[in-house]
Amino acid sequence: MSKPETGAPAPELVKGLGVWDATLVTVGAILGTGIFITTGDIARVVPHAGLILLLWLAGGLVTMAGALTYAELGGLFPRAGGQYHFLKEAYSPFWGFLYGWAAFLVIMTGGIATLAVGFGEYLGAFLPFFSTQHVVLALPLGWKTLEINGGQVAGALAITLLTAINYIGLKEGAGVQNAITLVKIGSIVGLGLLGLFGPAPVSPQLVSGIPTGGVLAAMGVGMIAVLWSFDGWYGATNLAGEMRRPGRDLPMGLILGTAIVTLLYTLLNVVYVRTLTLEQMVATSRIGESAALVLFGPMGARLINVAVLISTFGCISSTILYAARIYLPMAQDGLFLPSLAKIHPRYKTPAACILAQGLWSVLLTFSGSYEQLYTYVVFAVVLFHALTGAAVFVLRRKRPDAERPYRTWGYPLVPLVFVVSSAALVVNTLLEKPTESLIGLAILALGVPAYLYWRRTATYGRETS
Repeated sequence: MSKPETGAPAPELVKGLGVWDATLVTVGAILGTGIFITTGDIARVVPHAGLILLLWLAGGLVTMAGALTYAELGGLFPRAGGQYHFLKEAYSPFWGFLYGWAAFLVIMTGGIATLAVGFGEYLGAFLPFFSTQHVVLALPLGWKTLEINGGQVAGALAITLLTAINYIGLKEGAGVQNAITLVKIGSIVGLGLLGLFGPAPVSPQLVSGIPTGGVLAAMGVGMIAVLWSFDGWYGATNLAGEMRRPGRDLPMGLILGTAIVTLLYTLLNVVYVRTLTLEQMVATSRIGESAALVLFGPMGARLINVAVLISTFGCISSTILYAARIYLPMAQDGLFLPSLAKIHPRYKTPAACILAQGLWSVLLTFSGSYEQLYTYVVFAVVLFHALTGAAVFVLRRKRPDAERPYRTWGYPLVPLVFVVSSAALVVNTLLEKPTESLIGLAILALGVPAYLYWRRTATYGRETS
């Protein structure tokens, strides 16, 4: 006989987000440093201005296919947690757990740490104390000396500040994120339009002179770099449980956000190919800064560094906001730390998840191993995307009569394009980085005993309650 319930009802997440928020979270989660760097890397393998622009447009279309695919899943499971629920419901709780395990251990927290130190590096251009070249503290540990640089300090401060803001409320976290994203959009549009309507130092060949030998293979390599620059487009799915009308708001937010970023990326790349020769693109590691230097002089280069600084800070903000929602349903299902299952009674946020994520991200920031760890799980990231894309087909078969507020436009072709693209990335990652991929699989394998432990604990708890 069960015990009668006593006390006040358990607090719930606030349903306070709409289309506007979902759109800006999508834009904010994508726009980081990639667009200011990646085109130079692409030019080294695809030395043709027209093909470079084509790759960015194609990357936007593939990402849009992913957004259309995830939109159906988000409408089907309008809960906090996104991919955790999609994988759990399509395959089994084990697959949902593995994704959440990797997300907390490295994917999301390692991504936050990498962005945070990148933020510090750009901040160091204005405040030398925060430069990654400035060693603030050296700690001898016996087997090695742990050096903490200014970039890590700046990154840790950024994580701490944004974690605190997200802790005290959805409105506060989303409000800061939205404001920063609007500034990002404005700065990119401003720089792009100034470059577009100003005199063009270069007359790029957009059609003629296309290389013939191995062009498809080269474009495949370039496409990988483009798609990584679009990473984060799925972030809003984790916030579905806090949307007023998730069946409408989430699909529109994913689609509008992806479309906006595709237009922004195309705009900046048009400026790049009109400003820099292919030789100049190949020679630079910061193409945004190089283009601004040619167009506007040293002051323009400093302005682009400000834009990158804002963009990176905003990307940290977006990631902290949406990623913390992954761990809450895991803990509530009994498959993660029990202390993370609670919602703050006053702020109505997954406060414990936000704190745990912030603490681990800061530790990774100071460890100096965040980039290496993130490299190891690249294989896992693309594998989970392929599995999640395929979940649309699985769930159409398993639950044909389930209510779907949104059905993927262009089904089955559109989700198939996304799944095939993701699978190609999986294969390429295995071929290009076999050692790192195997280590990534080992990190995932560490989740197996953890899953078995928490599942047994949850089962025992249910039997004794």
